[in-house]
Amino acid sequence: MSKNRRFNPDRDVNPWKGAYRPYDIAKEVTVCFIVVALLVIVLSALFGSPDVKSVTLKSWSNADRVDFATTAIAELDGTSGTATYGAPYNNVAGSGQKVGPVSLVNLMGVHIPVNPSADFVINPLTTVTGQPALSKALATFKAASPAQQAKWEKAYEDAVAKAKVVNNTLVVPAGPYGPVGVLIGELTSMATSGALDTSIINSSGFYSTDYTKSLLFVADSGYLANKGAAEHLSGDQWGMMNGTANYPGQPWLWLYTLWYQVPPFSTSWSANADALVWAFMMVLTALLFFVPLIPGLRSIPRWSRIYRLIWRDYYKGRV
Repeated sequence: MSKNRRFNPDRDVNPWKGAYRPYDIAKEVTVCFIVVALLVIVLSALFGSPDVKSVTLKSWSNADRVDFATTAIAELDGTSGTATYGAPYNNVAGSGQKVGPVSLVNLMGVHIPVNPSADFVINPLTTVTGQPALSKALATFKAASPAQQAKWEKAYEDAVAKAKVVNNTLVVPAGPYGPVGVLIGELTSMATSGALDTSIINSSGFYSTDYTKSLLFVADSGYLANKGAAEHLSGDQWGMMNGTANYPGQPWLWLYTLWYQVPPFSTSWSANADALVWAFMMVLTALLFFVPLIPGLRSIPRWSRIYRLIWRDYYKGRV
């Protein structure tokens, strides 16, 4: 510090005049790494992975055919969560959570295009061969006007609410739903056999590893939501920091998850909670980042003398 400038206790630090002692940080890092590595290996051998079996279209449709058919018709008529989500999957007026007047997702636009009616229902059914009834139903549905399609879809929605499973077969009451019954019935058969899991995967590259569409389809179901709630993973159950069964999750997310549980994020702002919590956390992160530059705030450790607790061995017996 220049001799001509006045010492500012809120900004400047007194030169250290105490004793020094050797400190081998490389040795400490090595020892810590070895200890943690051994603990991970031993604990993983004793307890294994807490992961539960993943939910697929096949496992979901076999476990709850009625829920699958109910979700499938919502995909076909455009009323599902994915169909009405908006960016980055599709263009839906008024969609997207906002911070003030700004919709964050709509700023990015549609860059993962998803058309649930075509991608989840019609296109997979076109891959089925040797099914004359299905081919006729597809042709009839495609040739019909949007108004007629909507009538069939509404009639099937009403009927599937009363559907039952008899001998592992989906039985839907008869109704004026035209070819839609055949379409959803065949789609359910594809799902229970496992064929739908394969046909719905994005295959733009050599390896078919893009499960975006199948994950969105499953996420629209009531089946997955119920399984998540049973594992205490929903938002009102502190889901982001919970693990499945009795295993702990990510405790470092407690501050992020906290805001979902308190007003106004949990009440009047709940519709935009994701975007608003994110924005609030960015503000808190900025405050933390700029602590060394904020007068008064940066002096709290010096005023509270908490450093004496941290370095209590050095300050033992000192005033």
